[in-house]
Amino acid sequence: MKFIQLAGSLKENIAPVYLAEGEEAYFRDHTVAQVRDACALRMPALNDVRYEGETLKGDRLAAFGAELRTAPFLDGRRLVRVYEWYPTEREWESALAPYLAAPCPTTALVVSNAGKKGAFDWKRRAGVTFVDCGRESEETLCRWLLGVARKLGMTLDGDAAPLFVRYCNRDAARLRLEAEKLQRLLGEGGRITRAAVEENVAKDTEYKVYELTQAASRGNHAAFCEILHDLTEKGFDETAALSALVSHYRSLLEVSQMRGSDAEVAKALGVKPYAVQKNREAAARLGKDKVRRLYLDLYGLGADVRGGNLSKSGALSAAIAKIFFG
Repeated sequence: MKFIQLAGSLKENIAPVYLAEGEEAYFRDHTVAQVRDACALRMPALNDVRYEGETLKGDRLAAFGAELRTAPFLDGRRLVRVYEWYPTEREWESALAPYLAAPCPTTALVVSNAGKKGAFDWKRRAGVTFVDCGRESEETLCRWLLGVARKLGMTLDGDAAPLFVRYCNRDAARLRLEAEKLQRLLGEGGRITRAAVEENVAKDTEYKVYELTQAASRGNHAAFCEILHDLTEKGFDETAALSALVSHYRSLLEVSQMRGSDAEVAKALGVKPYAVQKNREAAARLGKDKVRRLYLDLYGLGADVRGGNLSKSGALSAAIAKIFFG
């Protein structure tokens, strides 16, 4: 299940074993927190046990299966948390498989993993409830953010939610922190508008790069320079800026040459239809010939930097001249 489905699932029952895995640390941490809340522990000092996965080896792992069957003390349940545990298939078969065949009804085991390439994959094994803690889509995070705002006693405008998510680069932890900041600023019952997001939510670097490329394709030199200055203040160098511009004009060239609807082109390129629509509008405004020329010119400047024929600052200056004054 997805993380956002966990709360509803816990209202029905608590599974014996949860594997919370994925890159989103916020979702992993809150999976553990939600299972703990569902267990309603009155004596957490006695019945909330934590292990580090690297310690579960050899004799310690053999004893772990028996420890999962330990009865709670003065409580209805016992919570066992394990962090970053990647058992081999042999370890799985010796320790967890027998336990899952007849799990202890009063124990909830939660394993929290960021994910490890090449590790034994046990998320789909019988008896394991997998909680997907990967990065969510913009649409899913917008719905989740509406719930976060409600819990904080605020309302969130429909046109503010996507902007909020983009500013935070779909990072759930940042979204939550920024929402809490807005609660302090707007107060109980506050309304999160698009203007409130623009004024108070810090933009992620990735969104600023998007704004930079959009200013370039609109021919807005003043906005471009302001955004570039903000980015360089945060350590964004000239090579990265030039690469972003090359990628942007390549995207404009691709959509200007491809046939089919926005949805069809989006599917072929693996992007959103809205992105195709906006890029097609930008390409039409500039004209196919100019788009092609800018892409080839900027790509050539990048090649000159890699070949040692131009400095990165000189190449970016040349690129700006071609975009705005060429």
